[in-house]
Formats: sequence, structure tokens, C-alpha cells
Amino acid sequence: MLRKLITASAVIILTSAISITSVWAATHEVFMYNKNPDNKKERNVFVPAVLKIELGDTVKFISKSKGHNSQSDKKAIPEGAENWKSKIGKDFEVTYTVDGTYSYYCTPHRGLGMVGLILVGDYKVNYDDVKASKQKGGAKKTFKKLYEQVDAME
Repeated sequence: MLRKLITASAVIILTSAISITSVWAATHEVFMYNKNPDNKKERNVFVPAVLKIELGDTVKFISKSKGHNSQSDKKAIPEGAENWKSKIGKDFEVTYTVDGTYSYYCTPHRGLGMVGLILVGDYKVNYDDVKASKQKGGAKKTFKKLYEQVDAME
């Protein structure tokens, strides 16, 4: 009888904790554009390109222009985190359940520099590893700017 009571209590406590976390979790938006509406000279961009969120939050990638998607860089996300890849031209949501820095890109436009960073909770756990990951072409140039932005936040 005591064992059943303890088990039932544990289930109630865990369910309550999960419910409370869900109540406080937020949904953020990242827009995928052919041209940045705030700076028409910037093409093939995620806005914002750097986003800091809390553990358990969701990011909704919204396609504002045709031809874009969001894909995690499997070599530059936290250990234990799941990779994602959305369909071209489709909105897509990701809920972040592992602290860390997440590097992502648009599959057809990575070489043009359409990349971004999501900083989740204690994002520094893998930040240096992500920053050291090798990039090419426009992605390398854009990531350099994004890392400068992140470093200035500290």
C-alpha cells in the first residue's frame, strides 16, 4: 500500500513539473527571407540570425520567401541533441531540450551564408566547439559575424 502511494505521488509530482515547464516555455520565431526587410542588401538570411532562448522553448522557422529551409549542422549541436531538417518552403518547429549552442543553415543557401545560431540555456557548454567547427564560403564569413555578436553579449 505504501509503495503504491509513493509511486502515485511521484507520478503526480513529475506530471506537475512537466506541466509547469510547459506553461513557462515560449515560442520564438525565426524568419527565412530572400532579402532582409530591414536591410535589402542582405540576401538569403534568417532573421534573427542569433537567438537566445531558454531550455524547453520552441523556435518556429517561418518561410517568408520561397526556396528556404532550416537544417541543423549535425557537427555543431550539443551532444544528445536531435538533428532536424525542414522541407523547402515549409514552416517548421523545433523544441530545444538540451542546453547548448546550435548551428543551423538553409540547405540550398549555406554557401551563400544563410546560417544562424540558437543559444539555449547554458549555451556555453559547447559554444567553443561550435565556434571551432569548419565552415566554407559565405557560411564562414557569416558565422564570423555571428560569433562576434555572441561574444559581445557576454
